[in-house]
Amino acid sequence: MTMSEGTVVLAYSGGLDTSCILVWLKEQGYDVITFLANVGQDEDFKAAKEKAETLGAKKVFIEDVRAEFVEDFIWPALQANAVYEDRYLLGTAIARPCIARKLVEIAVREGAQFVSHGATGKGNDQIRFELSCYALYPEVKVIAPWRISEFYKRFKGRKDLMEYAQKHGIPVPVTPKAPWSMDANLMHISFESGILENPKQHAPADLYLMTKNPEDSPNTPDVLEIEFKNGVPIKVTNVTQGVSKSSPLEIFSYLNDVGGNHGVGRIDIVENRFIGMKSRGIYETPGGTILLKAHLDIETFTMDKEVRRIKQGLGIRFSELVYNGFWYSPECEFVRHCINKSQENVEGKVQLSVFKGQVYILGRESVKSLYNEELVSMDVQGDYDPCDASGFIRINAVRLREHHRLQAQMPQISWKENH
Repeated sequence: MTMSEGTVVLAYSGGLDTSCILVWLKEQGYDVITFLANVGQDEDFKAAKEKAETLGAKKVFIEDVRAEFVEDFIWPALQANAVYEDRYLLGTAIARPCIARKLVEIAVREGAQFVSHGATGKGNDQIRFELSCYALYPEVKVIAPWRISEFYKRFKGRKDLMEYAQKHGIPVPVTPKAPWSMDANLMHISFESGILENPKQHAPADLYLMTKNPEDSPNTPDVLEIEFKNGVPIKVTNVTQGVSKSSPLEIFSYLNDVGGNHGVGRIDIVENRFIGMKSRGIYETPGGTILLKAHLDIETFTMDKEVRRIKQGLGIRFSELVYNGFWYSPECEFVRHCINKSQENVEGKVQLSVFKGQVYILGRESVKSLYNEELVSMDVQGDYDPCDASGFIRINAVRLREHHRLQAQMPQISWKENH
């Protein structure tokens, strides 16, 4: 495959794969600019910058995008109650459009014709990165080494990468790599591949990094009050300790700490990748899990029943679009707009307890509440006539009666008579 020379912005992590890709791109004749996004991962950014410069990067950009990650991406996902296939809170998927946006911004600013990444040819991330880049920078050309036969035939595995790194003076990890792949950001840490590819293999005890084993967590709960406005948290208060946080980044980081300390947010699942295969993933999402529970509670308290029914369907659609890489699609923009509209009255406070891997809702209050204590009370008549329920029940029974009348008239044929 022949590639013309030019400037390429590489989504760089500082790890073995993207370090080798940096050098390989230079071998192909490209000027390489590296971009490393700080989305809340535990990373030595200074060392990563020095490494990229040593390996010949023309420029190195390290951007702290944590605040915009929370406000522009995590908060809309929270408003949607975004959960893919009933369990996955989309921690990796929601970070990709945030990283891609900054990647494109740098590419345009630097006049780069190309962008590149280290995502594999079997995963979701290649799709998420590239669809985002094409949507934001239609003229861009993407170099995906793990889909170029010249590259993946040369580097069949980690051993080949290590040999290449040693040959080209690329620093390699001194300690052995964990026998699984990991992706971390402010929202979560994901673990997959390696020994985890056997879905029966239990996760080793030392795998988890954000959360304590619930068995080892404190024996006293943390009681929190989370205040929402327009469906997003504006303040969290630890009632137990008297601590409050009010900026989006502080709120999310603090809930990560509290949830992690109590072992909240661990899941082990097999999911359906967009590309068509099933994969096993283990995830830790402490802060996101707490917020999901709290948001579901205040939303049900303040939102009309039929609006919420429609919004639930939109939330599922939103989750699929985000997982599949369509954040910057017109349909996802439309869905986000509708969900945001639904959140106008979602405000109030939720009190909850975080304890031994669980989140327990304790109570809630809101000036926008649709809960009418007098109307629902078993002790007060209120503005409701129980006699009205008789007609309501009879009308709803018409369909059921007709269905069973028809069934009674039809001959009953057993399976044995048909075979």
